[in-house]
Amino acid sequence: MSQKSKITKLKFQNQEYTLNFIESSQVKEGVTCDVYSIQETDAFDLGVVFVEKGKSTPNQKVLKGEKTFEIFEQGEGSLIINKGQTDEEVYAFSEESENMEITVNINQTMQWQASDGSDLMFYEICYPPYQDGRFENIEE
Repeated sequence: MSQKSKITKLKFQNQEYTLNFIESSQVKEGVTCDVYSIQETDAFDLGVVFVEKGKSTPNQKVLKGEKTFEIFEQGEGSLIINKGQTDEEVYAFSEESENMEITVNINQTMQWQASDGSDLMFYEICYPPYQDGRFENIEE
């Protein structure tokens, strides 16, 4: 899984979009995010997130935005979504997994974890495009 090659196309909800790379940022140790704008629309943007084996993204609460889609792309790991105090969903992914779109709503928390034996890559699509304050990191 190479972070050096940037993607140029996105197939999302049966449409193909042309991507414009904006920047790479280090989210935390072992987690980086490549940010893209969408040439055909400014309704949403894309983050391509790389998680090194054994690492995890911050546990984040969605504070605003219309829709947040989490989409497994490659590698092996899991996505944990907390929908309430006792309502937790865990999605496990491997190379054989389908690239399903998982919606995370406002006031829900999410955290991706790469398995100990594999890196993980996923897409995060934000409607409207990401702005600071959309997510809050929750103490672990």
